[in-house]
Amino acid sequence: MSLPVLAQSPRKAQVWLTTHGHQYALSPMAPAVFGAREALPIAIEVDATDTRQAMVGFGASITDASAYLIQGLAPDARAKLLEELFGRQGDGIGLSFARLTIGASDFSRSHYTLDDTPGNAPDPQLTHFSIAPNLADVVPVTKAALAINPQLKVMASPWSAPAWMKSNRNLIQGTLDPAAYDAFARYLLEYVDAYAEQGILIWALTVQNEPDFEPKDYPGMRFNAPARARFIGGHLGPLLAARGSSAPLLFDWDHNWNKPHEPLGVLNDAKANPFVNAVAWHCYGGTPDAQSPVHAAFPDKDVYMTECSGGDWEPLRSGGLTLQARRLIIESVRHDARGVLFWNLALDQDGGPHAGGCDTCRGVVDIDTRDGALTRTDEYYALAHASRFVPPGAHRVGSSEEVDGVDNVAFVNPDGGRVLVVTNSAPVPRTFSVREGDSAFHYTLPGKSLATFTWSPAP
Repeated sequence: MSLPVLAQSPRKAQVWLTTHGHQYALSPMAPAVFGAREALPIAIEVDATDTRQAMVGFGASITDASAYLIQGLAPDARAKLLEELFGRQGDGIGLSFARLTIGASDFSRSHYTLDDTPGNAPDPQLTHFSIAPNLADVVPVTKAALAINPQLKVMASPWSAPAWMKSNRNLIQGTLDPAAYDAFARYLLEYVDAYAEQGILIWALTVQNEPDFEPKDYPGMRFNAPARARFIGGHLGPLLAARGSSAPLLFDWDHNWNKPHEPLGVLNDAKANPFVNAVAWHCYGGTPDAQSPVHAAFPDKDVYMTECSGGDWEPLRSGGLTLQARRLIIESVRHDARGVLFWNLALDQDGGPHAGGCDTCRGVVDIDTRDGALTRTDEYYALAHASRFVPPGAHRVGSSEEVDGVDNVAFVNPDGGRVLVVTNSAPVPRTFSVREGDSAFHYTLPGKSLATFTWSPAP
């Protein structure tokens, strides 16, 4: 007697969708079914054997403003929000990368550094150094995030050296006085040590946020490539090397795509180069494809996208969700980024608090200080479509280029699962095919929408 042959269930891709205006917001949809389907004019081919960079993760900056707002929530609301942002259970989106500011940024309630002195008197021994301004909010919020996600990688960037170290003796504008190079190097490592004492490991540093820009109303400091190279090669780099494997990584640049000659200037310096681990980029000028030539010239240096804000300006106003997801989650990663950071993790209903700088920015979440209500922004959903499904250690893998406004990036997770993030930037629906190996599915994305597809490899 022969036994009946059981039909094998067709392989399916799970689907989550977010649309412009959030009618659908990370919403689970009906699965897409694999089969012997033909390639469509818009065809995405996924090659899981074409392994690229390992991912560190996706996240945002825990600025002073963000920490102040989150810490100000009622304890239950605060715990629930942090679990949603940094956890992986339930509705958690699993953020695994964060950035802190060393002293004030524009998104602080006042201008300060961690070694301010009376009358800007020199303090080369750093006797006035203190992280006291961070102990009420930045430190407890970051520690709470780490308790939820111990894999969280935390980097840190200064907006200005203390005024007594600068050419103009002011936190606003100016340059770092060469006579203070040694003190500034020790200042950065004093920060690393002080945070370590609080249980927060600073995984990576940059020497200056946006070193090619001198803001007029909040702390900043011009620090061009020749000066950064001298500082890194002769001062900070040797101090990091002396710490061995316990030292934080060092990222150069931390500024826009439109000036790749700046990080190249540091990487071409024989003394500075050995101490630099990666190049960090911002999104406010140029395009993501600037990352790849720099990486190709120095393939031992990693790539990170370390700041991009949401806000009410062009092209964000018209580009919205799909612009942010396409540039940051898809194109930046296709151009070698191992991690992606948006700017403020949280802002209030007025885009603050801030002391100078951007008055049209928005956070990954906006917290209404009048009633505690949360708004999950386009940046939240752009991040979540990657962070929730792509854990640290996943690898980007090969996939087809953009066709007719449909962009994508593909990953293989440590457990072998496949993840594909797709945007349709067109205002009308687009139907496309997705193929891996001998099997494919078809899918139609609404206009101005973002989807994540997950599936298991073929048996």
